[in-house]
Amino acid sequence: MEQARIGRLGKKYLILLFCIITAFSCKEDVVIPQNLDTVLVDEPEDVYEFGFNLNDYVVKRDTIKSGDSFGQILERNNISYPKIFEIAEESKDSFDIRKLQIGKPYTLLCSNDSLQKPKCFIYQPNKEKYVVIDFQDSIKAYTSTKPIKYIEKEASGIITSNISQAMDDQGKPFMLALKMSDIYAWTIDFSRLQKNDKFKVIYTEKYIDDSIYAGIHEIKSAYFEHNKEPFYAFEFETDSVLGIRDYFSEEAKNLRRAFLKAPVSFSRISSRYNLKRRIALYGNRVRPHKGTDFAASIGTPIMATANGTVVESARRGGNGNYVKVKHNNTYTTQYLHMKSRKAKVGDFVKQGDVIGYVGMTGNTSGPHVCYRFWKNGRQVDPFKEKLPEAKPISDSLKIEFLEYIKPLKIQLDTIDYPMPRIEKIENDSLLIKSGDNKLLT
Repeated sequence: MEQARIGRLGKKYLILLFCIITAFSCKEDVVIPQNLDTVLVDEPEDVYEFGFNLNDYVVKRDTIKSGDSFGQILERNNISYPKIFEIAEESKDSFDIRKLQIGKPYTLLCSNDSLQKPKCFIYQPNKEKYVVIDFQDSIKAYTSTKPIKYIEKEASGIITSNISQAMDDQGKPFMLALKMSDIYAWTIDFSRLQKNDKFKVIYTEKYIDDSIYAGIHEIKSAYFEHNKEPFYAFEFETDSVLGIRDYFSEEAKNLRRAFLKAPVSFSRISSRYNLKRRIALYGNRVRPHKGTDFAASIGTPIMATANGTVVESARRGGNGNYVKVKHNNTYTTQYLHMKSRKAKVGDFVKQGDVIGYVGMTGNTSGPHVCYRFWKNGRQVDPFKEKLPEAKPISDSLKIEFLEYIKPLKIQLDTIDYPMPRIEKIENDSLLIKSGDNKLLT
């Protein structure tokens, strides 16, 4: 039986061997197709950032950690100390490497090999700007800006409760409501809007590298119908040297006063100017309060109420952190108890510029900004003063302004208001909800 099984296996191997020999012997008869599809391997698409083709490098990204320094970062990545010193010396006139801030991102472009040795250090102090220290050939350092794109958009709404809710209903950012309240700060009281008030706005959004949203850039023009009275607003540059832009009506009248009513948005007055104020904590003695307190949460931006130059920026005694701005020979303002100061002495600030943030430094029992106002060297109550109007458009610019706003006004007038919302109720019937929240059959 065993011999028979071996014999059968032998026959199978002989047959297999015969087939192989036959195949090779007939190779002249084999026809190889000439039109075989060629398999192509796609080259990776070039990816550019910071002006470099990232495909040429090994890219390492990180953020500045506590204790990090430029030298430590490079040393961790196998750059010798003498080389680090050389790089720092050559680049110090373009960028101070000691100014790296914790939490800010950086990128190392390294050689595309097994050594992965750094060739370039890129630091991003903000979303737009970046600093390049390139040491792959000669050492050079420079600051540049990422590509920025502005996209024009439109929005409209009907007020049912407040401007913020109306913006939210349309999926628009809260900052748009904030900017509109600033534009109409002296024209419309946004805390007393009426149901069925309406608005339209043309604005631009800012994008970095085409895709990174960087917020609202500017409002070009707006329309607000309050208590059935129309208010147009058009942005226009009145001083190209200082870059001063303001908002004017369709008749070229300035919508602003020389001073904003308040240094913070959406706040309340917690304590008014009062020279006869008595405080129980001090034995009910008279302790004059020569400022106006605006209550706001910690970190709320504090704005300069008018154009001017910062003459003081310090922390002192009961004032805590404060900034003082001289507007002209007549008016000066001061902002107390800041958490932190953004403006420094000598800065020229424009109306609405952020100069600090609400805090509780100095003598204060809660977060607020104490706003003080001087007229001819004497502290006064700004709410009882007849403050000057903002500068009107000069006669030489008025014709240019009227021509400039013509297409914007047409564009505003043709923006439609949002359709009433259709809502489903329990019995599955559909009702239309109008702007004043009444259900219509």
